[in-house]
Amino acid sequence: MRRLLLLAPVLLALTGCGVIQSGDEKATDAAREEATNVGKRLDSQLPRTADEVGYAASVLDGVEVLRVTGTATNDGDGVELIVRTSGSAPESGLDPQTVTVRRCFTVRVSPSLEWGEEARDIDCPDGPPLRFPPPPEPPEVPYAALEAKLPRVPAGGRVDEAEVRRVLDGLDMDPEITTEVKTEDGRVGILLSPPMYRYEPIDCVLAVVEPGETNVWMPSRIQRMPGEGGCSADNALHPAPPPH
Repeated sequence: MRRLLLLAPVLLALTGCGVIQSGDEKATDAAREEATNVGKRLDSQLPRTADEVGYAASVLDGVEVLRVTGTATNDGDGVELIVRTSGSAPESGLDPQTVTVRRCFTVRVSPSLEWGEEARDIDCPDGPPLRFPPPPEPPEVPYAALEAKLPRVPAGGRVDEAEVRRVLDGLDMDPEITTEVKTEDGRVGILLSPPMYRYEPIDCVLAVVEPGETNVWMPSRIQRMPGEGGCSADNALHPAPPPH
């Protein structure tokens, strides 16, 4: 007990001199790390408007968006957000209590930025968190109709690309759905892909028609993420192995 009493002034002195971080400082560091992670999760090479970035940030757990500046991620310096996050840490001392803080930080979103740029501290602006309209739902890919109507070519037969294209034309798809058809070594690969409105997997559908077999499938989630190359006619002809 006597030793603890002797240590108490030393701990207080070290905390006051900045040698030992206070609970408030450590909690602020945790909140800053959360804000930095917001920037990492919003990072993308795809061009997005300020509203799209704001919406994507606002639906993240524990994140409040207080201000958005800029017009689009690919214009000028990109889009800058002021976000409010929280952090918790134990207070320094002999009887530590958990300290929780809510702090504001600026997060910039632009393809020109280095990934993982640290969020910067800033005073919280007045006013409630912003609200953003959700992006429009992408058109639905007619998976079942595609599977039912694609030709079944017997083993030893010949796949007719023109017939495959006639089937696709007859599906009456939304014009926003991208269609790719590629023939290679007597096999026809097909991609149907709706536009992607936010940072999330694309609901693309792949198919391949070859002698003796016709397959329709959706690639794995990670293969449908932007930049992964899973949504392509090439991947229909040469499917990438599933991630481990």
